[in-house]
Amino acid sequence: MHFNLNNLFTDQLPADPNFENSRRQVMQGYYSFVTPKETAKPELIHISDEMLEALGISKEEAHTEEFLNVFTGNAVWPETHPYAMLYGGHQFGHWAGQLGDGRAINLFEIDHNDKHWAVQLKGAGETPYSRSADGLAVLRSSIREYLMSEAMHHLGIPTTRALSLALTGDSVLRDVMYDGNPAYEKGAVVCRVAPSFLRFGNYQIFTARNDVAGLQKLVDFTIKNYFPELGAPSKETYLKFFAEVSERTLEMIIHWQRVGFVHGVMNTDNMSILGLTIDYGPYGWLEGFDWGWTPNTTDRQHKRYRYGNQPNIGLWNLYQLANALFPLVEDAEGFEEILDRYKEDYAQKSFQMMADKLGLEAPQETDLKLIADLEDCLLATETDMTIFFRKLAAFKKDASVDGWNLIEDALYDLENTSEAVKTQWKQWFEAYAARLQQDQQNDEARNKRMNATNPKYVLRNYMAQLAIDAAEKGDFSLIDELYQVLKKPYDNQPEYEKWFAKRPEWARDKVGCSMLSCSS
Repeated sequence: MHFNLNNLFTDQLPADPNFENSRRQVMQGYYSFVTPKETAKPELIHISDEMLEALGISKEEAHTEEFLNVFTGNAVWPETHPYAMLYGGHQFGHWAGQLGDGRAINLFEIDHNDKHWAVQLKGAGETPYSRSADGLAVLRSSIREYLMSEAMHHLGIPTTRALSLALTGDSVLRDVMYDGNPAYEKGAVVCRVAPSFLRFGNYQIFTARNDVAGLQKLVDFTIKNYFPELGAPSKETYLKFFAEVSERTLEMIIHWQRVGFVHGVMNTDNMSILGLTIDYGPYGWLEGFDWGWTPNTTDRQHKRYRYGNQPNIGLWNLYQLANALFPLVEDAEGFEEILDRYKEDYAQKSFQMMADKLGLEAPQETDLKLIADLEDCLLATETDMTIFFRKLAAFKKDASVDGWNLIEDALYDLENTSEAVKTQWKQWFEAYAARLQQDQQNDEARNKRMNATNPKYVLRNYMAQLAIDAAEKGDFSLIDELYQVLKKPYDNQPEYEKWFAKRPEWARDKVGCSMLSCSS
């Protein structure tokens, strides 16, 4: 293997002067040098062919001992110095102080084909930021992160990527439900890749410590390397930077809402400064349409991170980032204008997103009622979001296709659906048909547009769990099958039709299929 190393972060920013890998408050530097934990018996389970190409690694090289050792943490690439990043963050609305990479270790940064990539291992051992944890990861959570990283990319959603998934040969103790019943699980490590892993919390920690000089150095570094089009550092540039981060954050969340993805733990330390979906922990996929659903057991009571609240949390997190950047600008009005724009843009972009899902060619204000009435219908009986919108694409503007019959497969309890609900749906389909008549596009064109917006295949919670259950028994074939089908989520793929199906009843309340803990 050969890499064109370009370690921007460590070359341009100072390190923690304390080289001891001990849990502590790190008061100097932006990162701490650490060495990944050697694993007992590493074994590669899966490798992303796309990310191999993106990083300039051949398939032959990917099956060498060298690759195995580097990307499981058993060997350090020559002339590199792995490190863990310092950051803070708000967790569930409360300032948590120093957090940092507690189970992530950055290996190096490279350039390839005019793109820059930071390469990181998750689950490679403790760091100064591990607090009371061991810095390791288990197989189930690693499978979920690996598959979802790549699935989100193919859905067209900004995300970190994944290169490889491997067993470590070690056993890791975890209390999956936080109920006092820990058990040993198979250890694993995922190699994650992104242009940068910088998060809101990287900036917050310096402001919290009144280190304005340290904050400015980091912001200037970020603009120079990731937002160079904004120009030389100045108060005006810092506001432009914040505006760009705000726009990217909103764009990402609109995509989440479009496909029914629920992040589960939108703490500020889990918010990418580049607007990438990052840190796949207790995420979940909306099955029955439900504004109030959260996949996170820790969030069960207050549901702060529920599906319907994700845009608001994005805004709340941006307020915290604005507070962190304020010492560089000292202009509250400038930040407030950008945050107000987020609210306005959300209303417009959310409306456009729903219009796209419904295949409306020229959205108009009266469509707001059509959308609101649809949401009422979806909530009136448990309706699978993914299947509903995919089936809806086959509706005819002349109403020659019975809407109710069209969507029956999307209903979780068809037999017990009341006549009143059926009437409600019938009225909506009548309104929808009338609305489609106002557009010039034919049914075929609308069908194509809708199917490019509404995926047929998503990584449903039970699908990931089936892959986990098989992998725990040594069968990794389902990981590859899901990896392949999720490469083309908008295509029909008749050979994978079995994955276009509602959540099975056995998965309704099964751990891993309904709700997960933050340790997941």
